Amino acid sequence: MLANEVLPVLATYWPAVLLSLLIAKLLSNKFHNGLNKYPGHPLAAYTNWWRFFDVWNRSAEKTHLALHKKHGDIVRLGPNVLSIADPRAIKIIYGLNKGMTKTDFYTVQTAISKGTRLYSLFSTRDEDYHAKYRRCVNSAFAMSSLVGYEPLVDSTTDVFIEQTRKRYVDTGKTCDFSKWLQFFAFDVIGDLTWSKRLGFVEQDHDIDGIVKFIGDFLAYAGPIGQMPWLDSFLAKNPIRMNLEKWGLRKTTFPVTKFAVEQSAQREAEMEKVRANGQVDEGSGKGVDLLTKFTQAQHDHPEFMTDRQVLSSCTSMVFAGSETTAISLSSIFYFLVKHPQVYKKLMEELDEAARNGTIESRPKNKVGWAEAQKLPYLDAVIQESFRMHPAAGLILERIVPPQGIEILGQRIPGGTVVGCNAWVLHRRPEVFGEDVDVFRPERWIEAPKEQLKEMKATMFQFGAGARTCIGKNISLLEIYKLVPTFLRNFEVELETPQTEWKTFNAWFVRQLEFNTKFKRRAIPQDLRRDSVA
Repeated sequence: MLANEVLPVLATYWPAVLLSLLIAKLLSNKFHNGLNKYPGHPLAAYTNWWRFFDVWNRSAEKTHLALHKKHGDIVRLGPNVLSIADPRAIKIIYGLNKGMTKTDFYTVQTAISKGTRLYSLFSTRDEDYHAKYRRCVNSAFAMSSLVGYEPLVDSTTDVFIEQTRKRYVDTGKTCDFSKWLQFFAFDVIGDLTWSKRLGFVEQDHDIDGIVKFIGDFLAYAGPIGQMPWLDSFLAKNPIRMNLEKWGLRKTTFPVTKFAVEQSAQREAEMEKVRANGQVDEGSGKGVDLLTKFTQAQHDHPEFMTDRQVLSSCTSMVFAGSETTAISLSSIFYFLVKHPQVYKKLMEELDEAARNGTIESRPKNKVGWAEAQKLPYLDAVIQESFRMHPAAGLILERIVPPQGIEILGQRIPGGTVVGCNAWVLHRRPEVFGEDVDVFRPERWIEAPKEQLKEMKATMFQFGAGARTCIGKNISLLEIYKLVPTFLRNFEVELETPQTEWKTFNAWFVRQLEFNTKFKRRAIPQDLRRDSVA
């Protein structure tokens, strides 16, 4: 028989057979779908292990910038992965009704409760599910809802200003500013979601290890997401998931545990909302997101289940805290690194207080509507978004079966394509030749058409139907805290010559951003506006 003839040969020559199969697989990868015509790192065409280890090295955004600078607008990152640098590709890849879907990179990031995945708006790949889900909760994130959330943000801001004074100004201690801003962002999300801070700022402590957990979770998701099958073998293998379903193993995420506990405390109140859908928006305290999500459950009972409400709450903590903290750190870092920009911004804030654009409030708080009238503040924030966007990897999408044309190239169906904000934000033809320089003035000096193109290229919140739904809430926090903090305190680096370090865990966190704070000396003609 044939088997009797083949098996002895395989037994004798198995190393050569395995080597031949490996070479065949590598060559198949290289020429997959004709993608061999696109340049990239020499190893990228042969195996996804290259991009796995590139992301594992925590500086993939620098790799992507270097590859595009060397090879042009389309770079190969894996056997079936292309990175696109030209902003014209944004509408094609992320536009509505293009048939592009998310990859399994995102499913790696699903929360787990009792052995079941909690798919959020961010992590689901099902476009129909996403559309239904988004319709249910869209109003909670609309720009018109921001005024209702402002009292909740103010509540945490008051505590943050007071604790900064108490812990760092009065003591002269050095502050790990990135961590401190992350504590602020977590507590704001707690206030916004449950009308209850998690306690990070009051205690200056990582409550229940949530910050560490999310940091570790993202550090896992970044590289593992380059080869998602590893997740089904490691964190979400069938044995582990079933043991949790059966109650024989408990590894509920700390964020999920906290969300369940907070929701349980409000159960009687939420039952009334589920029953009649009525929400008291005239209390002046602000309507939190748990209430909004539960109201959506009343309006859409066929879809918005208890599990969806829980998933919505947990995703606020996962996504809303990390990205906002990174953006806040960037703004303050670039300010202290560019004293002339810092000075110019303070002049704008002081003049706004002097002419009544900014009203007098406790803790020198700045309102959302007031912040929108400060053009240099807006320029500083936009330039910080440009220089240091939170996400540091491509936002992956799968080309539909029929293929699609991008930048004059026919990309075969099934190919993974995407853009990296770090690459898009450094396009000289859009932002000017000095793209590596922090210069807020570019947002004020740009002609109308160029400004329009600049704004269309900004990718820190993604684009299209999958644009970050929490974008407006993040902007609310940023535009309120930055001017408020600066009106209260002077910020300086502990060692001015030191550069911070970054850590790309797919969100690019900042490390070693150590600062000192001093109570701000308020100009004489503004002292009547200061409230201790």
